[in-house]
Amino acid sequence: MPLPTAVFWERSDVPGAEHALLEARDGLYAQGTLLAAAPVPFACHYEVRTGPDWATARLDVRAEGAGWARGVRLELAAGRWRVTGSEQGDLDAELTRNGHARAGVPGCDDPDLLYGAFDVGLSGSALFATLPIRRLGLLGSEMGVAHRLSVAWVLVPSLEVVQADQIWTPLAPDQVRVADETTSVDLTCDDEGFVTDRPGLARRVTAAS
Repeated sequence: MPLPTAVFWERSDVPGAEHALLEARDGLYAQGTLLAAAPVPFACHYEVRTGPDWATARLDVRAEGAGWARGVRLELAAGRWRVTGSEQGDLDAELTRNGHARAGVPGCDDPDLLYGAFDVGLSGSALFATLPIRRLGLLGSEMGVAHRLSVAWVLVPSLEVVQADQIWTPLAPDQVRVADETTSVDLTCDDEGFVTDRPGLARRVTAAS
C-alpha cells in the first residue's frame, strides 16, 4: 500500500535533499532517500521500522555512487543487534580521488558495542531525530531535563556502524537540543516530533502531509 505521509528536507550543509514516505500511527515505518554532492556524489536509500514504543526494530540502508555500492542491515533480536554489511566496487578510490580519507568498512566489527541502544541514527538525515524524540516523549516532558542515550549510528556514505553517546534535552514545546562529544545543535520540530529545522544540516520545505 502507498504510504500516507511525505516529508521533504533541503540540505543546508552541502547540495542535497532528503525525501521520506512514512506511516506513524503505530510506531514508525518509513522509506526514504538521501541525496548529497559531498564528500562524493551519492544516493542513500533507507527503510526503517520501529515498534509501537518507537524503539527501532530494523534498518536497511543502501548507498551508491560512481563505481561503488554499499549496504547494511541492522536488526534487533533478543535485545542484541545483528549487523550485516555488504560492498561492491571501490568507494575508497572515489573518496581519495576527491581528496578525502578512506572509508570504514560497512557494518560493525563488534555489534555487542551497540548493546543498550534503542535508537538508530543516520548521518545526514533529519528524519531519524524523530525516533528518540517520540520514544522518550521529549516534546511533552519537563524542560531542561537531559536524557543520555546510546545510539547505533550509521555513517553515510561508508555505512560504517558505530556506537554514539548522545544527550537529548527538551528546551521548549517545539525545540530539543541534541549533543555529543563534539557538537550541540537545537532542533525545531512540529507537533508530531518531525524536524522542521536542524541548523547546519537541513530545513524542511514541505509540511508532513
